[in-house]
Amino acid sequence: MNFDGVLFFPVTPFAEDGTVDVALLKEHITSRLPFGPGGVFPACGTGEFHALSIDEIRTVVTAAVEAVAGAVPVVSGAGGPLGHAIAAAKVAEEAGADALLVLPPYLVTGPTDGVVAYVEAIAAASSLPVIVYHRGTAKFTADAITRLTANPKVVGFKDGIGDVGLAQEIVSAINASGRTDFALFNGLLTAELTQGAYRGLGIPLYSSAAFAMAPEIAKAYYDAYVSGDEERRHALLEGFYAPLVRLRDQTPGFGVSLIKAGLRLAGLPVGSVRPPLVDPTEEQLLELKSILAKGHELAGS
Repeated sequence: MNFDGVLFFPVTPFAEDGTVDVALLKEHITSRLPFGPGGVFPACGTGEFHALSIDEIRTVVTAAVEAVAGAVPVVSGAGGPLGHAIAAAKVAEEAGADALLVLPPYLVTGPTDGVVAYVEAIAAASSLPVIVYHRGTAKFTADAITRLTANPKVVGFKDGIGDVGLAQEIVSAINASGRTDFALFNGLLTAELTQGAYRGLGIPLYSSAAFAMAPEIAKAYYDAYVSGDEERRHALLEGFYAPLVRLRDQTPGFGVSLIKAGLRLAGLPVGSVRPPLVDPTEEQLLELKSILAKGHELAGS
């Protein structure tokens, strides 16, 4: 599976009655396609997977597949309680998704063997290939990833832990497996801030929540990243991404809340985040507006 471009994680818009706003979701996705995302990942972290029912996951993924219309791969989230994860895998396949991103198990922390078994159970629930997400209660070792590379349905690894030494061991294990079809992602929050280091580890792809909010800025960063324009890349890091991370770190869950707030500031009424996440205060919204203005200035958009 080929991912060539920024990995786009759309938000899930909610209407005033609390239901998924399908028309707005499609508008959100189609408006970003001209900026060349390498893949669309609905019903994942930025899309508030934690707060979606199985029926809502079906609705979100169906809308994404229709909006993308085969232009790039559509990868749906599947995780949480094992029964919920398996159900999510099945509805994603029914909705036409191309692959699954296996999110961490809910609440409990098992040994590595158990986490591997969790991934394999989800992979067996549908015909879709899966990407494992190394984060939270889903922690993998290099040996565990070596075991998973023996399963042809496991096609990718996304790092959300940030342990650089372990990430290097895992990359080396994947390379030693002989698999040439394995996609490697940096999945840390606001991944642009760390992608320079991850590229050095042999992890060339990264997820971008900022792309959902401000595709012009995210595309400017990506273009500088792939072309080797380090001066422009660092200007965007210092002028936009670093201030955004400082604001994000003020409140738990702002990795999602700020993205939805930025979309609302841009005129797309995507609604609030669902509990336990909270929306920014008025003061924080003003700060976000200033950060976005600086980012657009640096991007020339």
